[in-house]
Amino acid sequence: MIYLITGPSHAGKTLLAQKLLERFKVPYLCIDHLKMGLIRTGKTELTVEDDEKLTGYLWPIVREMIKTAIENKQNLIIEGCYVPFDWQKDFDEDYLKEIKFACLAMTDEYIQKHFKDIIKHESEIEKRLFDSDLTIKKIQADNHFFINGFTQTGQNVFLISSDYKKEFKNILKTFNYSYSP
Repeated sequence: MIYLITGPSHAGKTLLAQKLLERFKVPYLCIDHLKMGLIRTGKTELTVEDDEKLTGYLWPIVREMIKTAIENKQNLIIEGCYVPFDWQKDFDEDYLKEIKFACLAMTDEYIQKHFKDIIKHESEIEKRLFDSDLTIKKIQADNHFFINGFTQTGQNVFLISSDYKKEFKNILKTFNYSYSP
């Protein structure tokens, strides 16, 4: 099974991937690590600021890794924001039945009410560099981008709207994960 997890920054993608890794003992690929490896080795002239171009650059690589893992009957968790909204078009039905997809996002109201908590938990799994430009409006805009893009292509978006822990547990259940803190 391939677990493909996407969504905006700060939504909980890395936390979900980590929980699935711990539960199912499945290898985990962070697309950000692939991105930084390609940028730092000079294999691309794109920078960390080129999000839209990075999706087009990274997705063909990730897509073929997914196909290879499925063909080899391997399980893999892939997490990152560089998944195109129409990702399903790249796979036939035999591949699609082996992929569990999740897009995590937060509502405007949740972000507005819980901005300090979002920042407080931003390094829950990995140590993030402090982003002094991060604002409620920026997080809301990023969430709108993912919510609109994936819902327009018929994808299910898991919305965090009131109680993060409770809603996160429900997301885990969709992956047949029984949660125990």
